[in-house]
Amino acid sequence: MANKDLDYYLNLNWTLIEGEDLDFDGNPYHYIEIKEIPSFVFCAKTIEKARENYKRQLKLTLIVMLESGEHIIEPGEEDEEPDWESLCP
Repeated sequence: MANKDLDYYLNLNWTLIEGEDLDFDGNPYHYIEIKEIPSFVFCAKTIEKARENYKRQLKLTLIVMLESGEHIIEPGEEDEEPDWESLCP
């Protein structure tokens, strides 16, 4: 199996989830989440800025995941449901 590097992961067709919410002051902001990386979210004042800039944060997130040896779920890869019966007594 070939070693997958940062460039490989940056060029995957990630499943983006775009949305809008309000900040603590009631001002709207836009966000982008990545379905395959539940811890990832990027926020900006406009959806255009979010789309333009989220890849910088994605790069940093992937670097940390790769350095820590964390499994990166790729688009199209089945996210296995835990066997709750074996985990919870």
